[in-house]
Amino acid sequence: MVSIAVENLTVGYSKYIVLKNLSFKHEGPGLIQVLGPNGAGKTTLLRTILGLIKPIEGRVIINDEDVTGNPSRAGKYIGYVPQTTGLSEPDYPLTVMELIECCYVLRKPWPRILVRRKEKEYIMKILEIVGLSRELWNKNFWDLSGGQKQRSYIARALVHDPSILLMDEPFSNIDPNGRVDLAELIGRLSRNKLVIVTSHDPMLLLKYTSKILLVNREIYVYGKPEEVLRRDIAEKIYGKAILEVREHIHIIDSHR
Repeated sequence: MVSIAVENLTVGYSKYIVLKNLSFKHEGPGLIQVLGPNGAGKTTLLRTILGLIKPIEGRVIINDEDVTGNPSRAGKYIGYVPQTTGLSEPDYPLTVMELIECCYVLRKPWPRILVRRKEKEYIMKILEIVGLSRELWNKNFWDLSGGQKQRSYIARALVHDPSILLMDEPFSNIDPNGRVDLAELIGRLSRNKLVIVTSHDPMLLLKYTSKILLVNREIYVYGKPEEVLRRDIAEKIYGKAILEVREHIHIIDSHR
């Protein structure tokens, strides 16, 4: 069973502290939403879990293995979907299938050889799981819509069958209808994997969510949605940038 424990994590750049004494843990599949305003340290947290940033203090334990500051160890367990920016992109030819195959081959030990038929069938299965239709597999990746690109990135992260999936702002640069469809995919993935998602809108994934981590630099709150999404707690993280509609808390936090 998959497990993660972040213990007393303090992360900073030079003398600038981004996260301080942050701790949380989770066992088994599920969905953890990481919420907070811009600059709160959400991406820094994901990069620290990945081992790309070595914390000043604290540890990251995955499946009882200390992976702190070690991307090789963390990478055995984690698939990562980075935030898309919507900026101008390269124009070199690259199909969806080639994007996934390249990542798959790079994950293989030496000698790295071309993808065999059985392996290609496995990649095709992954593309079907993320909802990319066959007519898109050999299409230029750069010509895809924002939602289609995001599904391709998710497929790339899934090729080594990680037990944990980290997703940084997966709904950015996607139209409203596409966000609903993507939320359903993320919800399905969380049935068998631990998915940790940074987001600015908790409502899209709320019905799939196991735990919520509200974070704003040195302040954090972790718990079940009904425990965390309360006005008094949300105001500690967002100040007055919240709106209570009936019994639901909505966060006024536009993200570009």
